[in-house]
Amino acid sequence: MAAHSLSPTNVIKNAGYLGKPITEIITNGFFTVDQNWTVKYWNKAAEILLGVPAADIIGKNLWKEFAGVIPVDFYAVYHKAFIEDIPAHFEEYWGGMGTWFDVITYHCDNTLSVSFRSRNPPVNSTQPEQQYKTLAELYRFVTEVTNDCLWEWDLQIREIFWIDGGHKRVFGYPIVNALIPQSFWENHLHPDDKVRIISRLNKILSEGADSVWEDEYRFQKADGSYAYVHDRAHIIYDSDKVASRIIGATQDITVRKSAEIQLLESEKKLVHERLTRQKEVTHAVLAAQENERSEIGKELHDNLNQILGAAKLYIEMAKTDDENREMCLEKSSGFIVQVIEEIRRISKALSTPGMVMGLFDSIKILLDDLIMVHAIQIEFQDAGINEDDLDERLQLTIFRIVQEQLNNILKHAKATRAIINLTRQGNEIILLISDNGDGSKILEVEKGVGIINIKSRAELYHGSVTIASKAGEGYELKVVLPLNGVSENLFSNL
Repeated sequence: MAAHSLSPTNVIKNAGYLGKPITEIITNGFFTVDQNWTVKYWNKAAEILLGVPAADIIGKNLWKEFAGVIPVDFYAVYHKAFIEDIPAHFEEYWGGMGTWFDVITYHCDNTLSVSFRSRNPPVNSTQPEQQYKTLAELYRFVTEVTNDCLWEWDLQIREIFWIDGGHKRVFGYPIVNALIPQSFWENHLHPDDKVRIISRLNKILSEGADSVWEDEYRFQKADGSYAYVHDRAHIIYDSDKVASRIIGATQDITVRKSAEIQLLESEKKLVHERLTRQKEVTHAVLAAQENERSEIGKELHDNLNQILGAAKLYIEMAKTDDENREMCLEKSSGFIVQVIEEIRRISKALSTPGMVMGLFDSIKILLDDLIMVHAIQIEFQDAGINEDDLDERLQLTIFRIVQEQLNNILKHAKATRAIINLTRQGNEIILLISDNGDGSKILEVEKGVGIINIKSRAELYHGSVTIASKAGEGYELKVVLPLNGVSENLFSNL
């Protein structure tokens, strides 16, 4: 039940109806019969509306007591209600009583519950002023909690009274101011919620320590669908501290719950996508490492190994050829110097040269080294960027992307000219790398290990990568990196 700081003591003080079941307060007539049509319950309003005291009808057969009096249509509907498992609502004129009756019936657990009211109550019928006052107090008390579906649960007779049409409006059952068996409520709990809800409520009632019961679950509507609901209720204890009744309200929270579920599913989807992306990053980095190792191995075997072999050959010749010893030693020395230079070049490619000097200087040093050994012009342009605005990891990410793309250009593009343009637009860093090479089809480009590696690095900073290229028309790579992007730092050591 909701807050309002209502203790059992305050409830008793503030609500005079708590001493009586609500079926004795309402103006609707109400009675129950078993499968043999024996009357089991008959409230005060039924006494007034039908003119029959409870003492004269309880324990007797309904049809025998009203033989030849109750309209045939009433009999037909009641019999049908014993067969069907849904509430029935009808209106019928009772000639013997001289009035129209609005009737609701429901069968459950071999008991038929009937709630009815007369459109034109008998002239001699009166409702004591105290009952009206008590009923008004009931509605005032419960509507302080919520204005949705109000109810009172009699734990002794295991029946729940649905008050004032809220359940009809929310769930679609044609029940207004009528009792339903407790089993009806239990049977319409969602199977996945039923055990949890009933077990928790029974525990609260058996312990007798709490005056409030509050829970969320799914309840089946008349159309078969389920609504998410939030029940809030006060537990009323008798003088022996045994729970006798619960008074509360049911709120339809389907819209809120559906939004929460959609949000949770979206979060799960994002987590799944993030894990998938991390796997792709791992695959791309490992693939790049393997490719790099393969290239180094090929370089060592096909190039340096051959050069060292030639140097060894000249040294061996120098040992036995006195006439050409100087020439042989000079040749071998030259080959060894060439090997040293190649090792230095490979070492630079594997490290982050000059990053201690800043991003711009590192890129310029990289370009100087490449231009020395490759027939290509590479221009570097930077505008509107202060290196102090870029943290060390972001600078390293930009450098690695430049390094990766230049490697792609040198290997595949057959370009004679390339431009690196680094600018800032608002809170974004824009990196454009273009060349005048052969270009390629976009689908082929996106499958390459190099571009996958570039995309992975950009995604670590929540950036984006786009490619513009056509076969024979050059190539342009655009990378957008937010300044406030947080690196996930999965491979900060790479």
